Amino acid sequence: MIGINVLLRTDITPVYLASLGQFGKVRDFVYEIKSVTLQAPESALPAILALPFVATANPDAERTGAPVDTVEASNFSNGLNTWDLDAINVTNFHLGRTIGYDGSGVFVAVLDTGLLDSWRQYFPQERIATGYAKSFGGGGGDNGNVSEQPNKWEHDQNSHGTHVTSTILGYSLLGTSINGVAPMATVIPVKVLNQNGSGWSSVIARGILYVTELKTGPLRGNPVVINMSLGGPQLDAMEKSAIDYATSKGVIIVAAAGNAGTEGMHYPGAYSPVISVAASGWVNEWTPPGNGGWWANQNVADPTNPADFYISDFSSRALAGQDLDVAAPGSWVVGPFQENSGHISYFFLGGTSMASPHVAGIVALMAQKRPTLTAGDAESILESSAIPLAPGCRTVLQPTGVSQEICWGSDATGAGLATADAALAATP
Repeated sequence: MIGINVLLRTDITPVYLASLGQFGKVRDFVYEIKSVTLQAPESALPAILALPFVATANPDAERTGAPVDTVEASNFSNGLNTWDLDAINVTNFHLGRTIGYDGSGVFVAVLDTGLLDSWRQYFPQERIATGYAKSFGGGGGDNGNVSEQPNKWEHDQNSHGTHVTSTILGYSLLGTSINGVAPMATVIPVKVLNQNGSGWSSVIARGILYVTELKTGPLRGNPVVINMSLGGPQLDAMEKSAIDYATSKGVIIVAAAGNAGTEGMHYPGAYSPVISVAASGWVNEWTPPGNGGWWANQNVADPTNPADFYISDFSSRALAGQDLDVAAPGSWVVGPFQENSGHISYFFLGGTSMASPHVAGIVALMAQKRPTLTAGDAESILESSAIPLAPGCRTVLQPTGVSQEICWGSDATGAGLATADAALAATP
């Protein structure tokens, strides 16, 4: 028995639910997106697909949000602006923020693992929308049943969602404030991944729909962005329908391209209405190794020179039919990350999970400037204002102190490097 997500051609009716019930047990149905989750034998899938009222159906697709690797960060002296924010031109060395927007009035829903118990030691409490925070669980691993889990959103043991949030808002480094892309945006934590950093598309679809309900209800006067630093190799029918519904209601969705390298992009990032983000790096990010706060006290040269950047080897390349939009820092990004519960610590993480919130933050700045910004507008502006990064190779010093040649082709970059200043200048 597995969880099967079914998308209908027409509205859900008792007759259709009864017909599907002949193959298994209906666990959940969502009228807004004409979707049903079914607990049934995998062998029943061909017969379900053959039903005249069924548009498509698939096993509930698994999603993961784990970073590629971690490196402990032990010395944080000197500096408030990390290299990655300098790279997207939100800050500049010695000058602090150089952007006239900060995300005020914009809500960014982070669909992820939730936040650590200690989140108040990293983030200002007023920047987290506790009244809208939510946790969903279950899915294909739980016989297709999706359930709400009160308060579990702030009891994460994984740290992934906390690290992602830190890129958007910034964070407290033992009392020292570190900049974020959109530090005055309001983050809505929506837990859709479990304590292992994995989950199911039926749960993620519920999270997307919940945020859409907020957008059409209490937040209808505010721009709403979703960041999804997660993905899997197949496009799920229910997740796709939820994305279509959300974007039709004015929600803008940003997602990681995936960490599968040449095996191709992950979904939902590869789905066209989603703004997908590849992971770029800066050639000087580990130079010189061990020099105190080098991660925060080196200057990324202005104007932005593509020769100073590369695409990480793990970052998913776009295959035929997949839509890769832009690239942003995701090679080694520092933020709150706890390996031991309750022990405040910070790590450098690598992954497109780290790249996605940079762009979600940029979109929040764009939406602050233009509150009526749509998903299509945001994607078009980001692509047209991106700095092209031609195929090539770079020799990059690794955290081990050993240099590595990293190469990429035209399928790895999308439109190029996203920067906040260019995107805002192109936003009418």
